[in-house]
Order: sequence, then structure tokens, then C-alpha cells
Amino acid sequence: MNKKYMLLIGLIAAALLLSFWIKQTPQHSMPRAGKIEQGASIVDVILPAALSKNAKTGEAIFNVKCAACHGSNAAGKNGMGPPLIHKIYEPSHHGDFAFLSAARNGVQSHHWPFGNMPIITGLTDGDIKSIVFYIRVVQRENGIN
Repeated sequence: MNKKYMLLIGLIAAALLLSFWIKQTPQHSMPRAGKIEQGASIVDVILPAALSKNAKTGEAIFNVKCAACHGSNAAGKNGMGPPLIHKIYEPSHHGDFAFLSAARNGVQSHHWPFGNMPIITGLTDGDIKSIVFYIRVVQRENGIN
């Protein structure tokens, strides 16, 4: 087959895949449109109607140790930290161990322009697992599985 046709077929396939990915990403987990003020939430988050006891525990720890940078309900904070309720942090890309490692070791900036994440002190592995449980519950509510 002619190289031009192969290239054209490849471009069409890429466009179709991109279109499919965009349609599969819930609009509320996409960055907000327009200019976002410093410190404002980056994405809109839909919360579950109710949280289990375990999720509430994770939420409470998250609010004390993580929300200052990652925002209320893990929606991110412009200029401070990325939203964790975002397709980038789905379990198949950032498994639960990635969250444990991030808190224990810090993270070099690689997905977002917020700079490096520092080591988070004062958390047990159980605390981090509770935080991850809460994040996963909210992610599922927002179509991130």
C-alpha cells in the first residue's frame, strides 16, 4: 500500500482514538474552563451521596494532611497541587502503591507544573491507605475507575 495511504489511515485512527478518549472522560473531571484564580479548585468534583466509615476516616486525614495542596475533595488547587480526582490518577495508571510512595518519598514533578511534592510526615501506612480508599471512592463517583 502507498505510504500516503498508510499515513492517512494512521492519522484517522489516532483522531478516532483521541475522540473516544475525550468522550470517555467525564466533564467534571476535566480542568475548569477559563482563567482559574490562584488557590481555586482545578476540577469540579461530584461527591458520593454518603461515605462509608472507612471513607470518612480517609477524608478526615486527607483534609488535615493533603487538602492544603490538593484542594477540598481532592479537586486540586491552582498554583499549589494537582487534582487527584482526574483520569491521570486512575488506578491503572497510579496504583495505590504510587500514593503510598508519594507520601513516603515525595514525587518529582512529571504530570503537572506544580513542582515537586515533598515527603509528607506524620502519616502511618494505615493513614495513607485510608486516604487512598477515600480518593478511590470519590474517583469512582466521578467515573474514574
